[in-house]
Amino acid sequence: GLHGAGRMAEPEDIVAFIEDFFNKKESPKDLTGKTLLISAGPTYEAIDPVRFIGNRSTGRMGIELANEAAKRGAKVSLVLGPSSLRPTESNIDLVQVKSAQDMLEAIESRWPATDWCIMAAAVADYTPVLVSDKKIKKKAGELKLELKRTVDIIATLGKQKSPKQLLVGFALETNDAVKHAKSKLERKNLDMIVLNSLADKGAGFKHNTNKITIFDSNNKEQQFELKTKREVANDVLDYALELSADH
Repeated sequence: GLHGAGRMAEPEDIVAFIEDFFNKKESPKDLTGKTLLISAGPTYEAIDPVRFIGNRSTGRMGIELANEAAKRGAKVSLVLGPSSLRPTESNIDLVQVKSAQDMLEAIESRWPATDWCIMAAAVADYTPVLVSDKKIKKKAGELKLELKRTVDIIATLGKQKSPKQLLVGFALETNDAVKHAKSKLERKNLDMIVLNSLADKGAGFKHNTNKITIFDSNNKEQQFELKTKREVANDVLDYALELSADH
């Protein structure tokens, strides 16, 4: 299968391990004492027992954030939607979920005890109103699917956030990227938002790299070059650490 002993690690994870081995580079322990809650991956919204609404997220960005935060001394819970990828750090509390509702419940139950929450998951905005308990058979004519809004997880957390908590969002955009990211930052009461655009080559889903711009609630922004998602994870954590010092 795809999991368990004997499964070959992803090539980029093998390269990262070899680099660490020869560089003998220790991660700083600057997140020791902090509790981080990180979401990653897609959600699958069931239509029937075999079909679902989903998206192309692999979960890699959130997993890299969890790995790097754990290396830097944080206590990390990773709420992971359906993904073939897994974190490599053994001390991460891995919570596997499927739907947006599952993710909401897992995150809300852990939020009160969390210092930072980083919502890197690509949560579905809509879910079917009715879910068939049997496989829907093909027949003549059209099939109409009625959808309803899912609960906006990060907006819910933004309303509950205490002054000591840090809330970080991600925005993957295809057009008017900066405008949409800044709007999301303000509307959902976030402390910072990480923007990546599908217009940038090498960014977004199914890439091992990402190109980001970070905006924060102090009206500051910082652009970064195209980097591996592991490097991007550390850039996000560095920025959050600096921002949290102002809280």
